[in-house]
Amino acid sequence: MTAPNNRERILPRLIDDEIKESFINYSMSVIVSRALPDVRDGLKPVHRRVLYAMNELGLVPGRPYKKSATVVGDVLGKYHPHGDSSVYDALVRMVQDFSLRYPLVDGQGNFGSVDGDPAAAYRYTEARLTAIAMEMLSDIDKNTVDYAPNFDDRLEEPTVLPAALPNLLVNGSSGIAVGMATNIPPHNLREIVNATIALIDDPETTLGDLRKIVKGPDFPTGGFIYGRQGIKDYQETGRGRIVMRARAVIEEKESSSKSQIVITEIPYQVNKAKLVENIAELVRDKKLEGISDLRDESDREGMRVVIELKRDAIPRVVLNQLYKHTAMQSTFGVIMLALVPDATTRRLVPKIMGMKEALEHYIAHRHEVIVRRAQFELDKLLEREHILEGLKIAVDNIDAVIKVIRAAEDTPTASAQLQRRFKLSERQAEAILNMRLAKLTGLEIEKLEQELKEVRATIKGLRELLESKPKRMALMKEELNTVVEKFGDKRRTEITSDEGEFTIEDLIAEEDMVVTISHSGYIKRTSTSTYKRQRRGGRGNNGAGLKDEDFIEHLFIASTHDYLLVFTDDGRCFWLKVHEIPQAGRAAKGKPVVNLINVTPDTLVKAIVPVREFSETQFLLFSTVGGTVKKTALSEYANPRSNGIKAVKVEKDDELMDVQITSGTNDIVLATKHGLSIRFHESDVREMGRDTTGVKGIELGMDDEVIGMVVIKREANLLVVTEKGMGKCSPIDEYRVQKRGGKGIITVNRTVKTGNAVSIKEVLPEDELMLITEHGVVIRMPVKGIRVAGRNTQGVKLVNLDEQDVVVDVARMVPDDDEGVEVGADVEGAEDGGDEGDGDEE
Repeated sequence: MTAPNNRERILPRLIDDEIKESFINYSMSVIVSRALPDVRDGLKPVHRRVLYAMNELGLVPGRPYKKSATVVGDVLGKYHPHGDSSVYDALVRMVQDFSLRYPLVDGQGNFGSVDGDPAAAYRYTEARLTAIAMEMLSDIDKNTVDYAPNFDDRLEEPTVLPAALPNLLVNGSSGIAVGMATNIPPHNLREIVNATIALIDDPETTLGDLRKIVKGPDFPTGGFIYGRQGIKDYQETGRGRIVMRARAVIEEKESSSKSQIVITEIPYQVNKAKLVENIAELVRDKKLEGISDLRDESDREGMRVVIELKRDAIPRVVLNQLYKHTAMQSTFGVIMLALVPDATTRRLVPKIMGMKEALEHYIAHRHEVIVRRAQFELDKLLEREHILEGLKIAVDNIDAVIKVIRAAEDTPTASAQLQRRFKLSERQAEAILNMRLAKLTGLEIEKLEQELKEVRATIKGLRELLESKPKRMALMKEELNTVVEKFGDKRRTEITSDEGEFTIEDLIAEEDMVVTISHSGYIKRTSTSTYKRQRRGGRGNNGAGLKDEDFIEHLFIASTHDYLLVFTDDGRCFWLKVHEIPQAGRAAKGKPVVNLINVTPDTLVKAIVPVREFSETQFLLFSTVGGTVKKTALSEYANPRSNGIKAVKVEKDDELMDVQITSGTNDIVLATKHGLSIRFHESDVREMGRDTTGVKGIELGMDDEVIGMVVIKREANLLVVTEKGMGKCSPIDEYRVQKRGGKGIITVNRTVKTGNAVSIKEVLPEDELMLITEHGVVIRMPVKGIRVAGRNTQGVKLVNLDEQDVVVDVARMVPDDDEGVEVGADVEGAEDGGDEGDGDEE
């Protein structure tokens, strides 16, 4: 058995208390010692240690470079007890001119690129400080800042650098601590210094006045900042959202009529190689249209990414699509969090602050540096004055001094005799004994007197400086102006107002489009002018190049500027714009709708509603195959998320059939495949929330289902079309209003010749129809070519169908007066169905 260790101390403690205290200690260590910058010099500890170590190694401008491994090893061994990668990563970032607005380290070798290439290993690269970094370290040897013991108490390191420039705002910072993060954008040195000087001149300067000087962030990669509200927010509160855009120009190619977009600057922290790759992927997936070629022509002279456009592409439309779908437009979330010295304890505490407060902290720091530097220099000069006064006494009494020295037995005796005889201090006597005989020449005596005079004048100036705060602030301004004269440059990032932005809708002509969706989920839009008008009984045009097993399931007319609410079989709603749907010819099959909205491949689209605006006074009326109806305010669907929102609750044995917009005062007609219909007032359906089922609209018979819903908005006829191409128009007055939930009345005389009803539409004589069959045949015809018949009739033949083909959908459209009409005889064999029927009302 092992003997107990008498020196061991085990203290019982609750584990939750121990974990809580340990985690708090760890959190504060990360916050204060690793992740957050100091508001005074804008540096995290690792960056400060790298700069200080390089200065101690003599890696200053004008001196030879040294291997980065030397720097990393020195920092690790003396100041930074962490991994070597953290030190080298910090060093690399201070070299990169695309990361820092004003790089603090001058690197030689591969230190990475804007394409995301990693830096070479530290055994290959070399580094030294830049001139502006020397301003950060200026006067550090004059007791301007506090020092603290390093990790093993062998050395001391500065807790902050003197920082002759407001580095926190000039170069920015980013970091993630525990429970908090910082993300401060870089700014233009000239603007920040001018704002600092304005605040020195008048501490009551308002943020509005400072905002006139500091326009906003100035990113090293240039580009544009779009909009000013985010800038105003972070300058005031310390938090804001900056929208950044790439700088791109549209060039016309001389060799052809094509245009090209040339990107010369990209948003801050965007990887150029990934941006180019992302554009290529979007073009390949046909999410970006109008692009024919893409290449990166960047070189040592600068960035140049060329995007060649197709001949018929509108450059500004393509450019806006690039901004919308790629990192060419990115956001920078500003969190101006930094460590601030507590006014009482001087301990560093994290704080989010606006621009003015950050500048005030810097001014206070610089003021302290100036005071400490002046006091240090004064102490040194007072000591020098004391020595010079002793030397002057010796020179004035040189013979007596020599006599005393020669009479003394040793140096201590001579020192004591000189102190007693001429009333000198020990230091003065020592200086006299150490003085060379050459100092006794007439020229040297004159220099001695001149130096004493200059020292006394400087002492006077330093005392006046220490006694006068206005003089100290004037000196601070002078030093800041000197920094600007050396390193100030023009703004790189241009700030544009968000007013008058070009949108895609501004550049796309508003026109009606035929939008079709197949059963397999392929969607496309085609100009209505593509389809020629025909008389009833025509053979039609091929409207979709679909596979044999696929067929068109939805067809409707919508403007290119409209929104589409896409309702899926699982009761969700997605938001889409018509112009975002790929345009294709009649024979093209289109593009999978799953590539345009965020749904799984097995999801079915059940209804699509064109919407121009989301009015507070309109409603969406839902109907299901099982005869259920539901009414919900349109405004509840105004802002669908990318993954959709729940639109309606559909029972397991039912499915969504149609969705339409209503005013709240319309009459509703539901029709079934067995040729029945019911008309009831919309007020019979109370308004409900999104995630609800609804109420019964019509009582269905065996094997019957709802095939259409009409929202009556005008005095018109009701068109009913059957699957075998029969159709007829009947006056709406023949459909009497009933109570919701009844069995309804006959709307078409269903026979073997007609087949089941497939669609019901509200039409006027001047309207036109688009009929589409299961095999993809589309026919366009005027309604006036269809005779008006009684409600209880079979109708007339509208289209001749191939064997095994059936009508699957019908859309009503308004004719275009500019289009020609193809006039010709009725197709041979076209015939009327029976105009009369003998069916009875149920």
